[in-house]
Amino acid sequence: MPKVFTSQNQKTGEIGEHLACRYLKNKGFVIIERNYTRKWGEIDIVAKEGNIVHFIEVKSKIGNYSEEANKLDLYRPEDNMHPWKLKRLSRTIQTYLAEHDEIGDWQFDLALVFLSTDMKEAKVKCMNDIVL
Repeated sequence: MPKVFTSQNQKTGEIGEHLACRYLKNKGFVIIERNYTRKWGEIDIVAKEGNIVHFIEVKSKIGNYSEEANKLDLYRPEDNMHPWKLKRLSRTIQTYLAEHDEIGDWQFDLALVFLSTDMKEAKVKCMNDIVL
């Protein structure tokens, strides 16, 4: 049964995850799974590129992303990666690895999705191989 997103933040996150998946597919990734959920955490995207499995957390933000606005914007989506969030992600990744013992090399990545205020434009930026 698919998740039902009700709040504006959840809807924004869902749009961001969709755009991140599209971006990753265009870069040659194969999406294995979305929203892998256990009671202690969730992995937004599990994807594979070559022989490496990528566990990807997606952070989305709506705003004005002209060059001028980017210089003034002090909030960055990656700032929401608090230590407790990283700990939950680490535990969830370990669970995924235990359930899928055929996985060899893997890494944790962060996909940042910047959506224009009218949601007609988006920019995706990836931060790769983050240490948990």
